[in-house]
Amino acid sequence: MSSTAVLAPNSVEELGQLIADMHAKGQPWVPSGMGSRLHWGPPLCADSGPVLSMRHLSGIVDHAVDDLTITVNAGMPLADLQTALAEHQQWLPLNWPWGSSMASPTSAGSIGGLVARGLSGGLRQRHLGVRDQIIGISLIRSDGVSARAGGRVVKNVAGYDLMRLLCGSWGSLALISGLTLRVQPIREPRGQLVLEGDLSQLEAFRAEVVGSSFTPEWIDWELRPDQGPRILMGVASISDSAVVDQLNRLETLAAKQGLTPEPMPWENTIPEGSATNKDPAWLLRLCLPPAQLQNVFSSRECTALKGWHWQLAAGAGSGEAWQPSGSPTPEYLIEALRRRVIALGGQLSVLIQPGAEPGALPAWLDAPSRPLIEAVKRQFDPKDQLSRGRLPGVAAPLNSRHSGS
Repeated sequence: MSSTAVLAPNSVEELGQLIADMHAKGQPWVPSGMGSRLHWGPPLCADSGPVLSMRHLSGIVDHAVDDLTITVNAGMPLADLQTALAEHQQWLPLNWPWGSSMASPTSAGSIGGLVARGLSGGLRQRHLGVRDQIIGISLIRSDGVSARAGGRVVKNVAGYDLMRLLCGSWGSLALISGLTLRVQPIREPRGQLVLEGDLSQLEAFRAEVVGSSFTPEWIDWELRPDQGPRILMGVASISDSAVVDQLNRLETLAAKQGLTPEPMPWENTIPEGSATNKDPAWLLRLCLPPAQLQNVFSSRECTALKGWHWQLAAGAGSGEAWQPSGSPTPEYLIEALRRRVIALGGQLSVLIQPGAEPGALPAWLDAPSRPLIEAVKRQFDPKDQLSRGRLPGVAAPLNSRHSGS
């Protein structure tokens, strides 16, 4: 069966039996939610096998409104989950994945897919990352056996924290079938602040904010081709007066740093980020010590990338850079940026690249902990069936970097 075949079972029982049958045959396969971002990261290999989709296993299993927890099937679209929570004035405080568009709600993908990729945005400034929202997880192992970790209450610390291991595993360890998540009340009083100025002044402001008692919901660096660097931040609280007070204090701090603050309304609960579902020529994921972001922005490797957009969480040091249009940037410039990021103590992953033919850049390089990563992989997937060539922290061999037929 080719790697482009998609299998979408209608029940967990059917799903488990299908996986067990493939395990008995030693057949490889690729776990998937809605399949909206299967082209991210290392391309599927010719021997990746069929895609096993959770798209028909969606919906809410249990919503403990008063306890602020919800249990869902992993195939549930993230947009549907947020809509259902909003009916109870609640939300899951996670950014829309890059490439989501409000004009196409399914473009945000599934909640299981979001967890499998483990990519968080600026909202982690106050609410931490996606793995910190998970209090229970259901999975199906490569042999078809179902397992569960965690529970349905927030204060549950029994057993190994399997949730953190699967978050960001890119489907290489098991298929996530269900999740129990902590949610938050929606706080309507909120506002935004946009700050422009010199890069060093913006960094001084950022460092003082994240090191102080201020509690912004999010704080992001933004660079666009038509403007200089900016910091965008959002503030929410229990009352309008509390929001105004925080914004006034932040404006005073900004003025002290010589910045120009501009208050703006914050209309949508979840900041939209890229607000487009059109693939760019390049999409990169960067993770660095937050204080090093200014050094990336001022580097010759960054300024050499013409027409690029950058948006990174200023408090966490992680986010995306992308080339939306035009002739694709040469690979050697991306390699140079990766070397600069590594020299500054960070990592760079290539999520989308032009062509992705043999010889293209690896999505990620070998991590120092590669032996441990591979040992965990062997324990979960001894036959190496799941997501071949897509194990985070292990660079795919050159001859596996091509699309399957």
